[in-house]
Amino acid sequence: MNLWSKSDLTERFYSGKTRALHGTHVSTGDRLWSTFPNMRPMATITADTLDWYGFDEFGGSVHDVIGTRCDPYTHHLLQHDDYHYCCHSNLTRALAKHCDLSLDEAERHVHDVLNVFMCTGFTRDTGQYFMKASPVRPGDYLEFYAEIDLIMGLSACPGGDCSQEHSSDAAACYPLLVEVFDPGEEARAAHRISAPSGYDRSHGTK
Repeated sequence: MNLWSKSDLTERFYSGKTRALHGTHVSTGDRLWSTFPNMRPMATITADTLDWYGFDEFGGSVHDVIGTRCDPYTHHLLQHDDYHYCCHSNLTRALAKHCDLSLDEAERHVHDVLNVFMCTGFTRDTGQYFMKASPVRPGDYLEFYAEIDLIMGLSACPGGDCSQEHSSDAAACYPLLVEVFDPGEEARAAHRISAPSGYDRSHGTK
């Protein structure tokens, strides 16, 4: 999943800073932070039906901010062929269509993701990233409260739950439902858009 500010695509989800502030995997109460110089909450997770999973005996958990996204460049490096329907390409096409951008323009804004529902972690012996079968079932969901006006891009990974296949058309994949709810007139009136960072950006030159 990618997030962008609706008014400025260069302000986008910062997975590394979110990881530094909340941990390798996120759940209820955690916030998704934007890139510098704004560095502000873009969304807050308000509900997670998989928060019961925690961390398993292998160190795996769900909703990670450690994986980058499957992409055609790494696939070409490892497999020596072209695959066009990985998450990076799916997000690029979606953003290009939504914002009426060329593929080249859109791709520059696609960034490291929140891996919704995926079960991942680091191996204890070598510290390498791993993926395993996800505990997600039909009806599970992750709910966010938008702190600013957002564009969201979501890709159903062609690797399915990535426990066996990756970046191929062989894995079983299932549709993802996105619903946008109106919190109501009273909540909208009370909402205050999260403010950008108060840092003066002088970087020691004053």
